[in-house]
Amino acid sequence: MLDTVLCWNYSDDSGFVPKEELSTQSLEPVSQGDPNCKIDLSFLIDGSSSVGKRRFRIQKQFLADVAQALDVGPAGPLMGVVQYGDNPATQFNLKTHTNSQDLKTAIEKITQRGGLSNAGRAISFVTKNFFSKSNGNRGGAPNVAVVMVDGWPTDKVEEASRFARESGINIFFITIEGATENEKQYVLEPNFANKAVCRTNGFYSLNVQNWFGLHKTVQPLVKRVCDVDRLACSKTCLNSADIGFVIDGSSSVGTSNFRTVLQFVANLSKEFEISDTDTRIGAMQYTYEQRLEFGFEEHSSKADILNAIKKVGYWSGGTSTGAAINYALEQLFKKSKPNKRKLMILITDGRSYDDVRIPSTVAHHKGVITYAIGVAWAAQDELEVIATHPARDHAFFVDEFDYLYKLVPQVIQNICTEFNSQPRN
Repeated sequence: MLDTVLCWNYSDDSGFVPKEELSTQSLEPVSQGDPNCKIDLSFLIDGSSSVGKRRFRIQKQFLADVAQALDVGPAGPLMGVVQYGDNPATQFNLKTHTNSQDLKTAIEKITQRGGLSNAGRAISFVTKNFFSKSNGNRGGAPNVAVVMVDGWPTDKVEEASRFARESGINIFFITIEGATENEKQYVLEPNFANKAVCRTNGFYSLNVQNWFGLHKTVQPLVKRVCDVDRLACSKTCLNSADIGFVIDGSSSVGTSNFRTVLQFVANLSKEFEISDTDTRIGAMQYTYEQRLEFGFEEHSSKADILNAIKKVGYWSGGTSTGAAINYALEQLFKKSKPNKRKLMILITDGRSYDDVRIPSTVAHHKGVITYAIGVAWAAQDELEVIATHPARDHAFFVDEFDYLYKLVPQVIQNICTEFNSQPRN
């Protein structure tokens, strides 16, 4: 915006008279960015030979239009660009240009790489290299990657995209001029765009019929990537864990109370986003002996998990909690995915007949965050040994089984508080 400056000129007839003059310098401060769209965004642009120079220019214009529409700035969205062909390369990262005008200038200078259209390789590159603190990633902002593909990729994208999603990246696909019937035989992964994104509801994938219609996608894309509440693929405290329930089935619990414990397990499980790429649930029961009820890989939907919990039968016997923790490490958490948080939620109503200190220490050293839930005759000192430090955040006690339900919000809140306090990169 040009600012109006008053300049005073001398007139022999009437003294000083004001003359309005437009200054040539803008006094408008640089935008801090749209705070309602605080995302860290990576654009993966297709620089393969198949795109051609004219369509590559259209792609760059599309990028510039998106940069303008986003209102880039330190308090809002930040944007970087990776170009891929045979191999990917970062054109500029999140902190290189922190306003829309500088971004547009930088986009104009991008030159085409050529080669194949290896989008899968590019997604893997972005997952490993792009969203780091040194590249300007802010940690608290959702990570978003928009992949542009001319026709179809020349490598596979599904596995690379799954790993990206499990690393907390929201993947969007824009496919332009998809394969014709004659060309479909060359596509390595039919329906690749839907396989790559985390929800097949059309939100994360946009198909453009031809390059000349690409500009119509600017506003729909900006609206989606800025809809932070719908970016369901980022790692959150509710969709990034392997949770193993260790359930005391000893004789002192009794059949009725055991059903109450299972309801508590179900109520906690309901709070999480459950799928094979989100949170996974496993459960075991113990007395003197141990029994795996179901592992992390057996059920991949919330309905299946709740059904499996309902079917757990009461065992009855002694209370060897130490042995149960060892068993959980071997039978449950050994099969946990490397990039998942490992949470053990142990529920017991009494003091253990065996040592819990050594097995608990092993669990803590292996990175298993342990929550100890005590009921009735459970020993507070033992719960604190089992629980991850600090015990006040990981050990809980209620006098009666019927009060277990009251702990659900507190346990969930503590799980989320702990997750959100950790650096994401």
